[in-house]
Amino acid sequence: MASTGFPARSGPLHPFHAAMLAGAAPLFVGALLADWAYARSYQVEWSNFASWLLIGAMVPATIALVCALGGLPGRRDDRAGGRAGASRTLYVLVLAAAWIAGFFDALHHARDAWAIMPAAPILSLVAALLACIATWIGFSTLRRPHADRAGRAA
Repeated sequence: MASTGFPARSGPLHPFHAAMLAGAAPLFVGALLADWAYARSYQVEWSNFASWLLIGAMVPATIALVCALGGLPGRRDDRAGGRAGASRTLYVLVLAAAWIAGFFDALHHARDAWAIMPAAPILSLVAALLACIATWIGFSTLRRPHADRAGRAA
């Protein structure tokens, strides 16, 4: 039997991974709200604030994506073709899509003041929605195998 070098562990997210995952979504939502405030008030401070929030969101999103990619291979239930493997893959794909949307949104926010409109709120909305979906998937479906195993042991 070949070994991948990764522990074959299923169950809840590691606390560090969970903290990084939970930290990204509110910052993406904050950037969306700052973009909305900028579109309504035309005050440049909101654009700068949205840009800083995006950079702040990209740090935990990057760490969460690295944790998710590191935990993907070597899972026994993934190789069995179970539902947990599909949800993990979906989680990584949605988190990667949120990261890509956030990256391009951060690049777009590097433009001058009003030049970011109207694409900035749209990109922020996409990044925020994907980050919230990834957080939902990460905290709901990735805990099921551990809960099922605990239920069978009782």
